[in-house]
Amino acid sequence: MLGMLGVGAAGLATAPYLQRGWEGFLGAASEFDVTGLTGLLPNPGGFRYYSVVGSVPHQDATNYQLRVGGLVDRPKTYTLDDLCALPQTRIVHDVLCTDGWRVNKTPFEGVRLADLLDAAGVRARGAAVRFTCFDGAYSESLTLEQARRSDVLVALNMQDKPITHAHGGPVRLYVAPMYFYKSAKWLSGISVTDTVVPGYWEERGYAVDGWLDDADRHDAAA
Repeated sequence: MLGMLGVGAAGLATAPYLQRGWEGFLGAASEFDVTGLTGLLPNPGGFRYYSVVGSVPHQDATNYQLRVGGLVDRPKTYTLDDLCALPQTRIVHDVLCTDGWRVNKTPFEGVRLADLLDAAGVRARGAAVRFTCFDGAYSESLTLEQARRSDVLVALNMQDKPITHAHGGPVRLYVAPMYFYKSAKWLSGISVTDTVVPGYWEERGYAVDGWLDDADRHDAAA
């Protein structure tokens, strides 16, 4: 009995390290998995690792840039340090994927997308926002009203740590009231447009408005 208890205690003590190691393996393997099969492997942390391309280049503070442009008066390019220096907002919300997995009460922190749009000065013709990514393939979009919500972030941290490459870092979009496919990873471009441009998954049959079933679609702070 004492031996079994000892094994159990050791398992509990090492579980976080084993989980982090497994998550690291899944993240590394997913970068070269063109089939997406690594996303089907079990992960105690809840998240799945998936990319729509075979390999995604790494970016960090030395080379990351986020370009804000389109129908704006003041286009601007932000470095990672620029984004970190701006006021940060923290949101804790459940993450849900259309594949059925979810991670409850996940904290994200970053710059409100609305603040970047205000700084750029959206022109009168602006009605939507298109997002592009440095993987060279992924894209997403929101209406301007959706993009101005208080729970839509250009996120720098997830689970109180800098967003890793495997999770779409160093910067990703986070759209709390919508399914996770709307939260584009490896964010590199924000462009104001005069109409909604369907994103990568919308072109493959996903809903353009990916609202969660219980989402409040009228954000009072927007």
